[in-house]
Amino acid sequence: MTEKVSARKKIWLLTLAALIGLLLFLSFRPQPLPVSMAAVERGPLTVTVEQEGVTRVRHRFELTAPVAAYAPRISLEVGDPVRAGQVLLELQPTPSTLLDARTRAQAEARVAQAQAVLEAEQARLRAAQATQELAAQELQRAQALFQRRDISESALDQAQATALQAEAGLRAARFSAEAAREELRSVRAVLAYSAGERERPLEAVPVVAPVEGQVLEIPHKSAHVVAPGALLLSVGNPGELEVVVDVLSSDAVQIRPGMLVRFERWGGETLTGRVRTVQPSGFTKISALGVEEQRVLVVADFTSPPSQWASLGDAYRVEASFVLWEEDEVVKVPASALFRDAREWMVFVVEGGVARKRPVKVGRQGGLAAQILEGLTPGEVVITYPEDAIHDGAAVGPPPPAAPPPGGP
Repeated sequence: MTEKVSARKKIWLLTLAALIGLLLFLSFRPQPLPVSMAAVERGPLTVTVEQEGVTRVRHRFELTAPVAAYAPRISLEVGDPVRAGQVLLELQPTPSTLLDARTRAQAEARVAQAQAVLEAEQARLRAAQATQELAAQELQRAQALFQRRDISESALDQAQATALQAEAGLRAARFSAEAAREELRSVRAVLAYSAGERERPLEAVPVVAPVEGQVLEIPHKSAHVVAPGALLLSVGNPGELEVVVDVLSSDAVQIRPGMLVRFERWGGETLTGRVRTVQPSGFTKISALGVEEQRVLVVADFTSPPSQWASLGDAYRVEASFVLWEEDEVVKVPASALFRDAREWMVFVVEGGVARKRPVKVGRQGGLAAQILEGLTPGEVVITYPEDAIHDGAAVGPPPPAAPPPGGP
């Protein structure tokens, strides 16, 4: 009986020792590192360049004032339809200046003075006419006497010179009288066309629509005086839209005319288009971080049916994605799983809960995913965002589940 009790004690002691040893082993065994993992997949991959763009009317006409004039209030509103050849507004001559009492008195005095000068010049003209008539009669008598040999040839020459001098004096008097008459008309115009007098209607300059479309912009709707070249309004056809995108010059060298572009996040379904032109000259632009960047304008046309983008207008914002490369079936992994070791691309592959470092050959990279040409097969699991603590042969596992929020079920 005593031997049976002793055997049972030994069994219990051995069992207890085994449990203690197991607990010690589990306590001191290295814990697997929690990591995020993703599976290697086979599927489509697209490499794009994404930038913000704005729409604009392809044929935009800015109507400007051809001369300095007075522009009356524009009755049109932005968005109103216009026809080709329709008169949009009529530019009128600029209003005359307002004369105060002193300026008006001076103008009236100048009118009186010009009137007196004209009368004096007309009197001189009448005197010159009389002198010319007398000289002409004297010349006729001298010519008759010379034919009868009653006067000498020098006397005839003197009569001819006197007649020519009188004729020249008459012409000068006529010019002086005409100049005085125009001076009187000029000073009278200051009074006749001043803002204080009633003016006669003058000819207006019509501004017509060059094409059929809509009014896009009216910078100044109220009546005002405009200088030559001042913008009056802009017209165009919103049904003929294009998209202008400024991209980095390093991205622009990869974009070609005819390349597919997708327009997203504009408020509707994804639209498609084609690159029409990449401008040959760039410009400098300061980024939001204060960094100077060389940018290039890229112009694209919509290829989606107009009914899908009918709600878009001029200068609307869109997100443009230029498709540089696209393939339907490629082996791909998240780009966050790749890291450099010397000059090679590497990944950590999870095999039986252990991280194994493996070199891979990378093809195209499309932002969040990368093409794998060699080194991985679909279905394998790789570690994303590998930390410095992870090494070849390290035990890894999934991260613990997130704790429920306070007050949750």
